[in-house]
Amino acid sequence: MDRIADEKDRKRRYLEQRIEEADEQNNQLLETITILSSVLTAGLDQRWVVNFDSLKKPVALPPFDPKGASVPAKELKLDDFLPPPPRFVSRLFNGQKRYEAEAAQARQAYEQANQKRDADEAARQQRLAQLETEYATTCALIEGQARKHSDEIEQFRSEYQQGEPQAVSSYYSNVFDHDLLPSGFPTAAKAAYIRESRQLVIERELPTIEIVPPVSAYRYVRARDAIESTSRAVSLRNSLYASLVSQVALRTLHGAFAADSAQIIDSVVLNCFVDTIDAATGHSISPYLLTVRVANQTFGGFDLSRVEPIACLKALKAQVSRSPAELVPVRPLVDFNMVDKRFIEATDVLSALDQRPNLMELTPGEFENLITNLFTKMGLETKLTQASRDGGVDCVAWDMRPIVGGKVIVQAKRYKNTVGVSAVRDLYGTVMNEGAAKGILVTTSGYGKSAFDFIEHKPLELVSGSHLLYLLEEHTGVKARIEAPEDWVDPQADLLSDEPRVDVAVGAKALRPAMPAEVTTSG
Repeated sequence: MDRIADEKDRKRRYLEQRIEEADEQNNQLLETITILSSVLTAGLDQRWVVNFDSLKKPVALPPFDPKGASVPAKELKLDDFLPPPPRFVSRLFNGQKRYEAEAAQARQAYEQANQKRDADEAARQQRLAQLETEYATTCALIEGQARKHSDEIEQFRSEYQQGEPQAVSSYYSNVFDHDLLPSGFPTAAKAAYIRESRQLVIERELPTIEIVPPVSAYRYVRARDAIESTSRAVSLRNSLYASLVSQVALRTLHGAFAADSAQIIDSVVLNCFVDTIDAATGHSISPYLLTVRVANQTFGGFDLSRVEPIACLKALKAQVSRSPAELVPVRPLVDFNMVDKRFIEATDVLSALDQRPNLMELTPGEFENLITNLFTKMGLETKLTQASRDGGVDCVAWDMRPIVGGKVIVQAKRYKNTVGVSAVRDLYGTVMNEGAAKGILVTTSGYGKSAFDFIEHKPLELVSGSHLLYLLEEHTGVKARIEAPEDWVDPQADLLSDEPRVDVAVGAKALRPAMPAEVTTSG
C-alpha cells in the first residue's frame, strides 16, 4: 500500500512540475509582450541629457609601493657585539686580558657592521628617493592625461553648445548609445546636424519582426507528456510589430528633443530601418520602414504617455511602411549620407590643391548650363529659361514617368547666406501659376527653419549646397566646390532677418546614389 501511495505522490508531483514549467513559459511570454508594449513609456522616464562632467575620467592615483625601501636599517648597538665581562675567578687566571682582546675584536666587528649598515641605509634612501620620483612621475602623467581628457570634454561641451555639427553628432551618438532599450534590440544609431536649418537627422536601426514572439501561449498536454505551444495569429503579430516600430520612433524623437540641453534643435528628421536578409535573394538589405520630420514646437504639444503610437505618428504626418512585417520600404525624407557634414569637412582641405570648379566663380551662363545638364542627366527633359536677377537659373523640366511624372519647375540660387522663406514662397507661386506637378529649389548655401516649415505638405523640394555638389558628382562626374568671394552680396529680397546667416565653403563626396529623376531634399 505504501508503494502505491508513493507512486501516486510521485506522479502528482511530476504533473505539478510540468504544469509549473508551462506556467513559467507563459509568464516569460507575458513579460516579453509587456516589455515590447511599453518601449515608449519606458523611454519617457529615462534621463536623456548628457552629463558632460560624468564623461570626465576621475583621477585614480595608484597607491605608493616602496617595495620595502621605507623601512630604515636597524640601528646597531656596541653592547650587542661585546663579550660578557669576565667574572672574578676568570680575572685571576688572565681572564681580563683575554676579555680585552675579544672586546677589541668585537669593536672592530661593530665598526665594520656599522659601516655596512650605513652603506645599506644610504642605498635604501637612494632607492626610496628613486621610487618616490618614479611615483611622482606616474602620478603627474595620470593627472596630466586626466586634465587633457577633461579639457577635451570641456571643448566638446563648448562646441556642442555652439552648435558645431561634428560635436552635435557626437553628442547624440552618446545619447543613443546610452538608450536603455530592452535586451535583443539593435543599438545602431547615428545623427547629423544641419546648422543652417537647426535640424537633426537621425538614422536608427529597428528590431526585425523576430523580436515579437510567434507563440501566444503554452500548455501542458498530459496525454502526450509534452508542453505544446499555440501560434500567435499572423495579423496580431504584425500589429504588435507595427506598434513596436511606432514606439521606437516616438521614443527616439522624444529622446532627441529631451536631450537638447543647448536648445539648438528646431526640428528632427528620423529615418528608421532594419538590417536583415532578403528572403527572395539571400542578400543583405536595409530597407527604411519609417521616416518623419517633426518640429520641436509641434512635438511638444503631444502627451506621449497617453497616445496610441500608430495614430500619433499618423498625426505627425510620418511616412510609415504599409506593411513593416513584410519589409515594404519607404523613401527617407532626407538621405543621411547627403547631410552628414563630416565628409564635407574632410575634403575642404583639398580645395586649394585641385582644379575643381568653384560654382560661385562661374559665369551665369556656365552655371545655367551646369544646372540644366544636371537635371538632364537625372532623367528630366529640361528647357532653360531666362536667367533670374540673382545670377541663378530658372528651368522648366518634365519628368516623363507615367502617373508620378509631370512638369517640374527648377530654380537655382547662388547664395552665400541662408535662403529665406520668401524665395520658397516665390517658387510655390510659380509652381501654382504654371500648373506644375513639382518645384525644386537649389542653392549653394542652405535653408532655415521657416523654409522647411513652409514646404510641409507641398510639392516642393529643397536642395542645399552640399546636396548639389553630391548630385553633380553622382550624375555628371563634376567634382565642384562652393567658396563665396569675400565681396559676394546676396539679394536681400530673398533673405529673412530671423534666419541664421551662414558662410558656405563645402566640397562633395558621393556616398549613396540618388533616385533616378528625383532630388533628395535637405529637410
